[in-house]
Amino acid sequence: MTRDQLAHLLRAASQIADEHDVLVVGSQSILGTYGEDELPDDAVASVEADVTFFWDADDKKSDIVDGALGEDSMFHHTFGYYAQGVSVATAVLPTGWRDRLVVFEDEATAPGRGFCLDRHDLVISKLVAGREKDFVFAAALITAELVDPDVLVQRAELLPTIPLVKRRVQAWVTSRQQPPRRPPPEPPRQARRIDAYPKQQF
Repeated sequence: MTRDQLAHLLRAASQIADEHDVLVVGSQSILGTYGEDELPDDAVASVEADVTFFWDADDKKSDIVDGALGEDSMFHHTFGYYAQGVSVATAVLPTGWRDRLVVFEDEATAPGRGFCLDRHDLVISKLVAGREKDFVFAAALITAELVDPDVLVQRAELLPTIPLVKRRVQAWVTSRQQPPRRPPPEPPRQARRIDAYPKQQF
């Protein structure tokens, strides 16, 4: 998915749900922070954006979006990408995630605007979900050095979930960390030959 495609989905979701603010909680939330040209292929491979709303306790707005813009909808068949309406409780996120949201708003998103997850919160939520595609996504961002493993370990501590899940997430992140590179050893000094006596000149 591209930023332009995400903007299109935000615009359409905002109009259909009659809601200005749209929350993006799936992998394509990363497009709120980086453009597709800055991201590895595995991070933008999805053609689906998971969207929800802050004030939608019964998920009615999400259901409307899912019906109009979701998988196998006319929108999907026309444009090749789609929005899946989900519950705001779908993603398990570190405490304080709302304070770290990234706003995605320009002329293309009007009349709406997107609120995208912070990149580290996003990766943590994917690791909690724990599907193969989630690990691929997380690994791609770590390898590309677009997220900081140390921050991920800290964010995992903020998860409102059982300690076993926290430890699993932290263990996976730690296993992906590269050990610090050792500086190359200095080449051995060439011993300089010192003659005990000056050579006699003939």
